[in-house]
Amino acid sequence: MLGFQLFVEGDQLGGLNLYAGGPGAFDDESQDIGQMLAAHAAVAVAGAEREENLRSAVSSRDVIGQAKGILMERHELTADQAFAVLARVSQELNRKLADVARELTDTRAVPGANRRRD
Repeated sequence: MLGFQLFVEGDQLGGLNLYAGGPGAFDDESQDIGQMLAAHAAVAVAGAEREENLRSAVSSRDVIGQAKGILMERHELTADQAFAVLARVSQELNRKLADVARELTDTRAVPGANRRRD
């Protein structure tokens, strides 16, 4: 068995393990080739993670914009005021801002708005 760590710029992404049917199957050349495969796999995994993070960020930005628009129209708020409402609710409920915005766009109600305030 040969094991290689997958990493890019200090980020540990996982491991690549190669198995053989019997002992002594891997030589120095096998280790060099395995290291090369691990390097390519690490770059591919890092690229896929980055793309997913970008897609998630764009999706979050869109839903936050939609929620702001709902608040702006419904309560005659500015964009900054609507964002402040979302941020306050996010903090009060200890939930991610994008999740609060998503719930608002789905239900058309500010999450936690029916909670009693002391």
